[in-house]
Order: sequence, then C-alpha cells, then structure tokens
Amino acid sequence: MVPIVLVATGGALGAVARYLVGTVLNRGSWPVGTLVINASGCFLIALFLTLASERAPWLAGGFRYFFPIGFVGAYTTFSTYEYELWRMVSLGEMAAAFGYFVASNVLGFGGILLGAWVARR
Repeated sequence: MVPIVLVATGGALGAVARYLVGTVLNRGSWPVGTLVINASGCFLIALFLTLASERAPWLAGGFRYFFPIGFVGAYTTFSTYEYELWRMVSLGEMAAAFGYFVASNVLGFGGILLGAWVARR
C-alpha cells in the first residue's frame, strides 16, 4: 500500500508542476512548455536514478516510487509531445515539426547526459 501512496502523491505533485510550467511557457503556437517539461524531466530522472544507483543508495527505497515513477511520470509529457508533433505535420508545418522533433530529442538526451553528470559530481 505504501508504494501506491508514494506514487500517487508524487504523481499529484508532478501533474501540478506540469500544469504550472506548461501554463507559463505555452504562450504561442510552438509548444515551448512541453519541450521544457520533457527536457527537464529527462534531466531530473537521470539525476535521481544516477544518484540512487551510484552515490546515494538510500534513495532507492520509497523515494524511487515517489520521484521517478510518481513525480516525473506525471510531469513529463511524451504523449503530448507526440500529439503536438502530429498536429504540426497534419497542418503542413513541416519546418516547425522538424525543429520541434530535433529540439525535443536533442534537449531530452542532453538532459539525460547532464543529469547523470551532475549526479556524479
């Protein structure tokens, strides 16, 4: 029962964080908020999981349910990213779609690399 409560609590906080970041940053037609959420989510999950496995094994307990599964799981928006990419393509906005695809993947992977690097320092 405890893991379920931890996932639910982390998920509630992650969903609120996603809403706030998206609301503040999604002002135009290009989904900046989703991009920032996905890239920062990649950073956060890599930071946490690298710390938990390499430097702070005590994080592998309940925090593993709360943060990477609950918070980051609700915070990141991969399905939204894919829908927004599809919407751009279906509207014929191929240059915007390509830019969004490249930026999302490069920044997401960059977030993974940076998160792991920071955790190891």
